[in-house]
Amino acid sequence: MTGANHSMTYVGLDVSLAETHVCVLREDGKAVFQGAIPSEPASIVECLNQHAPNCQRVAVETGATTPWLWRELRHRDVPVICVDARHASQALSMRRNKTDRNDAEGLAELMRIGWYKEANVRTPEAQFIRSMLSARYQMRLSRRDLLNQMRGIVKTFGLITGSTGTLRFPKMVEDVIAEHPAVAPMLKPLLDAHDALSEQIRVYDDQLKDTAARNEHALRIMTIPGVSYLVALGFMSTIDDPKRFSSSAKVGPYLGLAPRTRQSGESSYSAGIGHTPSRMVRSYLYQAATVLLTRSAKWSRLKAWGLRIHKRAGFKRAAIAVARKLAIIMHSIWVDGTEFEYGAPTKTAA
Repeated sequence: MTGANHSMTYVGLDVSLAETHVCVLREDGKAVFQGAIPSEPASIVECLNQHAPNCQRVAVETGATTPWLWRELRHRDVPVICVDARHASQALSMRRNKTDRNDAEGLAELMRIGWYKEANVRTPEAQFIRSMLSARYQMRLSRRDLLNQMRGIVKTFGLITGSTGTLRFPKMVEDVIAEHPAVAPMLKPLLDAHDALSEQIRVYDDQLKDTAARNEHALRIMTIPGVSYLVALGFMSTIDDPKRFSSSAKVGPYLGLAPRTRQSGESSYSAGIGHTPSRMVRSYLYQAATVLLTRSAKWSRLKAWGLRIHKRAGFKRAAIAVARKLAIIMHSIWVDGTEFEYGAPTKTAA
């Protein structure tokens, strides 16, 4: 169907790398246009000008190309809304057949009835830092896989019978290669790849340290014991805009650090921690909580609180609770312009 329509319209865009499926709905729910166009901002704007000149809302789901497309369409005065993909999938899954055409129609319907949850789109600066952190994180995972592969080889051939879980393990592999040249074809390429990854990780570390040192908010957040430049930058790039949370207490559940509850009839139980927009940042917060509880020598009210939970409920629950509290404190420091307060020890704060 083609042709301009001057009543209010609502648009759904199902975006892929090559093409975007477009659906335009009128107020009464009738489709006035459905079709596929190139996934380029200029093509999308041209299509909207032709088939939806009075569009009220245009929906795109969160995805890899969404930040760029959202910014380009906003720059062209398109009333585009980024819809949380998890929320949209609940509505789109009701359709019998999942196709790009049907998904576009479903997104347009969500815009028409107003049943959607708008997702935050990161600024280019936050996206840049997050991409750098993600690249570093993936390199560390790859390096860990290489270390595990080398451990398997030296154990299989009985070359190292003691502990291999030390920071000196790469040097131990070098010694094995020197003493047993026959295994060099197996171990040397892995060791070289490990060393190359370690060097590139150090490059990322230097860039991220410099970025944190030039950011006043990151420096204040790093006054919290256990919070490094990685934790501070990871947290800030995930939250992006601290003002989108009306309360600091909402940050913990957003990062998946609060227990979920499942209730039906007379049964109710905890279903563990919830969904997180970034497993990397949640793991960083958990590590920061671990450092605070086990390595931080200076007393603080936060550490004393966490140790009481540790004594009562175990270390993992305590670490999750402290990680959630860290997220709340980091958000408060970011918003208020303050620094971490250790507090004064009391007789009951052991």
